[in-house]
Amino acid sequence: MKSNDVRTDASGRARRPALMLAVATTGFTVNFWAWALLSPLGPQFKRTLSLSASQQALLVAVPVVIGSLGRIPVGALTDRLGGRVTFPLVSAAAVPPVLFVGLAGQRSLAALLAGGLCLGVAGTIFAVGVPFVTSWFPPERRGLAVGVFGIGMGGTAISALTTVGLTQAGGPAAPFLLTAGVLTCYAVVACLVLRHPPGRTARTPMRARPSSAPSGSSGMAAALRLPITWQASVLYAVAFGGYVAFSVYLPVYLQTAYGLEQADAARRMAGFVLVAVLARPLGGWLSDRSGPLPVLVTVFAVLAVCATTQAFTPSLALTGTVAFLTMAAAFGTGSGATFALVTLVAPADLVGSITGLVGAAGGLGGFVPPLVMGLDYGRLGSYGLSLALLAVASLVTLLLTVTTVRSTVRRHSSPAGCQAR
Repeated sequence: MKSNDVRTDASGRARRPALMLAVATTGFTVNFWAWALLSPLGPQFKRTLSLSASQQALLVAVPVVIGSLGRIPVGALTDRLGGRVTFPLVSAAAVPPVLFVGLAGQRSLAALLAGGLCLGVAGTIFAVGVPFVTSWFPPERRGLAVGVFGIGMGGTAISALTTVGLTQAGGPAAPFLLTAGVLTCYAVVACLVLRHPPGRTARTPMRARPSSAPSGSSGMAAALRLPITWQASVLYAVAFGGYVAFSVYLPVYLQTAYGLEQADAARRMAGFVLVAVLARPLGGWLSDRSGPLPVLVTVFAVLAVCATTQAFTPSLALTGTVAFLTMAAAFGTGSGATFALVTLVAPADLVGSITGLVGAAGGLGGFVPPLVMGLDYGRLGSYGLSLALLAVASLVTLLLTVTTVRSTVRRHSSPAGCQAR
């Protein structure tokens, strides 16, 4: 019996990382579903509340901006408390704003903005999941694990596909009540199922840390001093920021540049999102096999070529469709590879803080391109300049990858760098 008990216990320990990854990915998906609830209803709010175009844009942007900036403190909190605590905590904290918007917040722009501001907490879940998932897997499997976790960003697609239909079928509160219920159930499940990884040590105050650590600095300050934080922020601002930008603006682009109907443009946007979401674990898996640098170099080279091609507004029947779907794959692959790089180079007790900063850069990076594209089309009647700027940004990021980022990875891989860690 003892022998059987030992084998059963060993089997349970072997399966536990996969279970933790599944629960974390589910939490990412559910929270991103909640985070994106206002965007599909933007046209409806514009009509019922007589909003201007700028007010509608502000309403949609508020939860995204807050969710991006909120990743910074939430990432640092995860370093201290662990994902077992912060996953249910963030999920539970998202329930009140979801209920407020659903039951009382749709009567005025001010109420919607207040609800959207608080709803941004759901978008911070990304900074919880990356350090939690990373801590459950060995270095050679972390890229794929974080990439699989990244599939949770498809929660925005769930919101886009269901929110309007639920509103029409069950009234304006229906999608919010459903999402609040799912969030509550997830918070309970997370409390019961999630566990701290074996050997986890929470980040402690600096006076308790080794003398080699920067004296008198907080975890966030220590993360800000690391070159990888700033380098990964630039990479993620282009890779994930590009995904966010096109997932938001692509329907407008397709209707304006190609004259597509709204339904057709929405279907093509859904295809773009699906390709990017599926490519994210691919980026992590490729990074595990060949290292993140070759993957990132390829990604930014492909983005530069595709953006240059699309700057000439080619026929959508073949060239345009291939260019955009290839860009979607590159955005997803690059996002996965960026966090494979972070988990490879960053100190284990700072992964949460670094993830928060990098995640914020990616989220905020997604809202500059739509503004530029709108201005570009308004002034020139074409999106060519905007896409040319994307090509230039991709080339600059490619140059950063093969020089500065490569140097950081080499220092980390050297015997002296390993001893310093």
